[in-house]
Amino acid sequence: EIDERLANLYQHRPQSLSDRCMHGLMYTLYRSFNWLTGFKPENTPVKAVEWRLIVLESVAGVPGFMAAMFRHFRSLRSLKRDHGWIHTLLEEAENERMHLLVCMRMFKAGLPTRALVVCAQLFMTPFLTALYAVHPRSVHRFVGYLEETACMTYANIIHQIETPGTPLHSEWSKLPAPPLAIAYWKLPEEAMWVDALKCMFADETNHRDVNHTFATMSTDDPNPFVQKHKEDAVHAWRLESEGRATDIGCEKTLGTKAAGAWSV
Repeated sequence: EIDERLANLYQHRPQSLSDRCMHGLMYTLYRSFNWLTGFKPENTPVKAVEWRLIVLESVAGVPGFMAAMFRHFRSLRSLKRDHGWIHTLLEEAENERMHLLVCMRMFKAGLPTRALVVCAQLFMTPFLTALYAVHPRSVHRFVGYLEETACMTYANIIHQIETPGTPLHSEWSKLPAPPLAIAYWKLPEEAMWVDALKCMFADETNHRDVNHTFATMSTDDPNPFVQKHKEDAVHAWRLESEGRATDIGCEKTLGTKAAGAWSV
């Protein structure tokens, strides 16, 4: 499944005026971010990727928490239920934070990176908060486009790691996955760093699809992903209780599969 998603990167085509505004804003920020971090699609310097992942994940963890806060207070204020959105939004924010913590197990953030993270939060938080108060759908569309760029970033990084002769292949192809990543995604003990990156990519494709879906819905529509959360929770519980590892279908990097591994 991961290989299929890597080969087919979905991109939403703007339909409305607000879609076009959010698309233009996001991809302007994306190109500026590429220039600022020195990220390029071929032979990307390792330091540029480290810097990029830290900033990307620190920013991506903001919208879900902010939207969940809005919907939480709206539910309290209106004395009505939320129809399941809050959990999905908080799960997204927590997942992005875990991406950041996993990355921090692999490399450190210098002073310039930390300063950029703070500046990004100071800009993104009030902007998204003000926009969500006026037009929530635009925020979800913006986040959908943000996640599209995250998917492109991870797909490119994975491709470079698996391509001999690139700086990322030389530095990262033989790195083992950190224990935090193995525990979080329930990976086999022999999992590599690139396997953790593939899990992050899969998470980002899910966030992309969820937010593009929310962007088409009214605020009081029931969350269509509630059943998926239940199924994922049951699956995770079974893996944990039976001591099984996740099979992410990446034989090229794992080399061998854990006995009795489950597919995600």
